[in-house]
Amino acid sequence: MITRIESTQNPHVKQWKKLQTKKERNKTGLFLIEGTHLIEEALKYKAYVKELIVREGTEYSLLDVGDPIEIFEVTEEIMKHISDTETPQGIAAVCGMKGTAPINIATAKLLLIDNVQDPGNLGTIIRTADAVGMDAVILGEGCVDLYNGKVIRSTQGSLFHIPIMDGNLDVWIKRLNVIGVPVYGTALEGARNFKEIEPQKHFALLVGNEGNGVDSNLLKLTDDNLYIPIYGQAESLNVSIATGILLYHLRG
Repeated sequence: MITRIESTQNPHVKQWKKLQTKKERNKTGLFLIEGTHLIEEALKYKAYVKELIVREGTEYSLLDVGDPIEIFEVTEEIMKHISDTETPQGIAAVCGMKGTAPINIATAKLLLIDNVQDPGNLGTIIRTADAVGMDAVILGEGCVDLYNGKVIRSTQGSLFHIPIMDGNLDVWIKRLNVIGVPVYGTALEGARNFKEIEPQKHFALLVGNEGNGVDSNLLKLTDDNLYIPIYGQAESLNVSIATGILLYHLRG
């Protein structure tokens, strides 16, 4: 059954609009995604799609909805009202936040992220970690909200493929130290050329803030800190690019 809504004052619309805020997402455990590709990925990986919101006149029959999901047909005005993009794609969905998956950290490849604040960077890093085949991503203090709309779009669906969780990076690194999983930080000073490190079967890579890098206290806990040589005139690499280079090298 499809429910049609024509007013922005409808309780459902008000709730969808509120999901643009981190406070409401955390309160309800729900978040909003937009676009056919993201929704197809969410459905494919059992990402708890609760409601499908379709702008009138938009084709959505190719979506394999599967389990009973509430479908709402809305006006163009409503779709623009609930969207955080300038040109909504005409289809959105309300999803439940992913639960935490168990991880055997002794045999895992982990990416630890410290205080990355740009949504596009975080989304691209998650997408890269997915492409490399990392087992999990741990978001430390100060990172932009995982369920920010721009983060979600930048992951291109990888949000649904790989375990991602918040965590205390100090605690995580110490746990990895105890069981002998090498942890590599990233730094510009007092670090080794990444090419000096052989690819690893199991490892953790720690990357940090766009401007300030990784917290110095965390770098003191790592097994080695790495840098990527700059051969041209650029002062540094974007954190998402640097992460990709290091992950592919360490994975071998």
